[in-house]
Amino acid sequence: MRAVQAVLEDLRAEGEALDALVAPLGAEGWAAGTPAAGWTVAHQVAHLAWTDGRALLAVRDPDGFTAELGGDLGELAASVDKGAAAGAAEPYARLLARWRAGRDALLEALGAAPPGARFPWYGPPMSTASVATGRLMETWAHGEDVADTFGVRRAPTARLRHVARIAVRARDYAFAVHGMAPPAEEFRVELAAPDGGLWTYGPPDAAQRVTGPALDFCLLAVRRRHRDDTAVRAQGPDADRWLSVAQAFAGPPGAGRAPAADGGAA
Repeated sequence: MRAVQAVLEDLRAEGEALDALVAPLGAEGWAAGTPAAGWTVAHQVAHLAWTDGRALLAVRDPDGFTAELGGDLGELAASVDKGAAAGAAEPYARLLARWRAGRDALLEALGAAPPGARFPWYGPPMSTASVATGRLMETWAHGEDVADTFGVRRAPTARLRHVARIAVRARDYAFAVHGMAPPAEEFRVELAAPDGGLWTYGPPDAAQRVTGPALDFCLLAVRRRHRDDTAVRAQGPDADRWLSVAQAFAGPPGAGRAPAADGGAA
């Protein structure tokens, strides 16, 4: 349970970090366009509020969540866009209050979940820690969209370890969602942590490897940076292909960001 509580505290901190960024913005700031095409700051927060709500339903009413579950990735993408658009149409103060209330409710529900509980999601059922990790990953990723909108560079924290871990675990999913067969062999992943340490995944003697700063790897895995704009490097053909399709989130991959030299983001 201590491990679960640690993830929940990190999830709370990630939400508070983004809250501190958006709360002081007025109506003009909430209407600002972000690097996600067609999405304003309000869309970003509305999306988080919507997905937090879906996670809360999955925890509180698994059967109800399963009954509402869409069929394919296209339906999921449409639902995501619809939820973001509906929330973005609200007055920003009301949206902010709703997002805050939803975050608190989800943290409370996850904290009260019994040991060993698993909940339905868009893919395999998830444990309490996995639900919290997924929400943290999304909150951080959309926080990067908001930060990029205003040219803010947020200092990386140890909370990135959750994002890196989910990205490594989602390796085979990333290949599959791009229509590629997952590699048969494991990779070695070595990431330079924000505190100067090293986060490692996979067998030490693996022939294929990925190395680089944890921040760059996480930005790549949430598709907020093009691989050419990171210091992440691959050794081996399959590891190299992974860096072009890496994805830590469920659903369609989207266009991703264009290289900075191309002067834009998708």
